[in-house]
Amino acid sequence: MFTIDSHTHIIPKNLPDFSNKFGYGEFINLIHHQEGKAMMMQGGNFFREVVSNCWDPEVRISQMKQHAIDMQVICTIPVMFNYWAKANDALYVSQFLNDDIATTVSNYPDKFIGLASVPLQDTSIAIKELERCMSNNFKGVQIGTNINNLNLNEAQFDEFFSACESLGASILVHPWQMMGQENMNKYWLPWLVGMPAEISRAICSMIFGGVFEKYKNLKVCFAHGGGSFLPTISRIEHGWDCRPDLVAIDNANNPKKYLGKFWVDSHVCDHKMLQYVIDLVGAEKVMQGSDYPFPLGESIAGELVRSAPIKDSEKEMILALSAKAWLGL
Repeated sequence: MFTIDSHTHIIPKNLPDFSNKFGYGEFINLIHHQEGKAMMMQGGNFFREVVSNCWDPEVRISQMKQHAIDMQVICTIPVMFNYWAKANDALYVSQFLNDDIATTVSNYPDKFIGLASVPLQDTSIAIKELERCMSNNFKGVQIGTNINNLNLNEAQFDEFFSACESLGASILVHPWQMMGQENMNKYWLPWLVGMPAEISRAICSMIFGGVFEKYKNLKVCFAHGGGSFLPTISRIEHGWDCRPDLVAIDNANNPKKYLGKFWVDSHVCDHKMLQYVIDLVGAEKVMQGSDYPFPLGESIAGELVRSAPIKDSEKEMILALSAKAWLGL
């Protein structure tokens, strides 16, 4: 079956020393210490090691062939959002990242689809960069689950979502700056506990803040299978029902009304959970997403869906058709 991997990350091979250029901050830099390997440095601190599949399109295409992936949606690594930086400096970095993605897509148009990165700490600048990218063959944008601890329902983001709707830009919401991570550094808990919670935070904020009511044609996908939102949706509904004075103050609609109104990716690591997600939102709102090329992602992209005890029509939907609808292909 034709397969689009809707959730993958990429980084330019050669990154300028942005911290030195701007004179502050802990911008990501790469130190290529071995052939095909680089250390991601966050300022002067080691962040993680990455290998050539993180920047080399030829290596990616070779691995895509091994995994039977026909196309990848590519976007930056969330640590590169740089929402904490001065807006114009973050714009400079975003443009550098977006231009690199645009080159990759242009060189391999049958293999890659681009999502932009924008400096959402300044909505007007973010919209201008989104417009630039959408006019340069991008299909949408990746954003964080929160922007400097502001939830996505804050009024300052309304114009951005309006622009996404009018431009037909697909939105991938990805966890970053996980809540409480400073209190749970041990056991990789920010990634194991914080990331699913961040996705639920974003979905709840957008539902209860009325974002989906204001922008009914918004095309949003939440990474990692919607995180902990779908497994706890009945608890969320119960909270809406028993304490509307706290929960339903900006949107009176039952949160379950929005099941099937947004997409989630398939990276849930378990056949039973995949079936549960399909039952809740429909296969047409689930799309293959591996989080390639990172260890917490699928080791073989698409394997969970292909090996799942679901109908072939559902596999076809998840592996390609859902992503095509989300991307407007």
